[in-house]
Amino acid sequence: MQRYLFSRLVQSVFLVFGVLLLVFVMMRLTGDPATLMVSRNASPEQIEAVREEMGFNEPITAQFFHFVSNAMVGDFGMSTRHRQPALDLILERLPATIELATVSLLLSMLIGIPLGLLAGSRPGSFWDAPARLVGLIGQTVPNFWLALILILVFAVRLRMFPTFGRETWQVCCGIELPTNSVILPAVALGVFTMGQLVRFTRSAVMEIRSEDYIRTAYSKGLHGRRIYFKHILRNAAIPLISIIGVQFGYLLSGSIYIETIFSWPGLGNLLAESIGNRDFALVQAIAVFTSIVVIALNLLTDVAYSVADPRIRYGG
Repeated sequence: MQRYLFSRLVQSVFLVFGVLLLVFVMMRLTGDPATLMVSRNASPEQIEAVREEMGFNEPITAQFFHFVSNAMVGDFGMSTRHRQPALDLILERLPATIELATVSLLLSMLIGIPLGLLAGSRPGSFWDAPARLVGLIGQTVPNFWLALILILVFAVRLRMFPTFGRETWQVCCGIELPTNSVILPAVALGVFTMGQLVRFTRSAVMEIRSEDYIRTAYSKGLHGRRIYFKHILRNAAIPLISIIGVQFGYLLSGSIYIETIFSWPGLGNLLAESIGNRDFALVQAIAVFTSIVVIALNLLTDVAYSVADPRIRYGG
């Protein structure tokens, strides 16, 4: 177990280094960073002053060393638009993104997993058709298009939900709980994850039902409900751990369109604003931060998967 965790930790460290290198190179491929950080009417002297202040005149290897060393201590530079440290702006917007991703994942799990279980246990039944339909919709319908339809129907026509913004309910000790303002963006963001969970759960249950040990359990006269809960559900839940972990990382890092459409004050909206404002430091910081969060989630998913299935950790 310790060897498995150590190997995954080493891989994660190399991935973080690769992310830092990729972000550093990609941001420089967009052009001279100094010209991106100033207005289009800036004089050559002003551009040169920014280049000197930010260290862009140094050799590229020295720039990368400073970038990595500063990133290791959480220093991603100052936002040219907000005049604040980039990491402070990220941490300020992070709770809204976590709230949206969490609610979206919970809705996807509450609908997708039970529907997939019903469809997988009874192929061709009444539940199989809607399960396949949900899976198809989740895989094919763009979430930004669905977001506009949800706003038009449920916010504009029916007036059941607010059209944009984030509202919270204040409880004791400064704790904030989400209100109905999170429902529409959570549904639009989670439709892909819902489709993934339905399809994967249905396929997993159908595959497990055809295994030899399930037929053996039936031949021994075991009750169908006991077989379903003890053998089918237990084995189907193991691969779901990896799917849920990966999808949560996707929800955290892939919400730029949904947050922009709903004016949700999260990291996706902040990234769109920083790109429009040509805020070089903030774009770079968000890219690195979200990548590290996804890598950390994948590491935790691997750990949870190895705990649930001993064959993983012993098999290396």
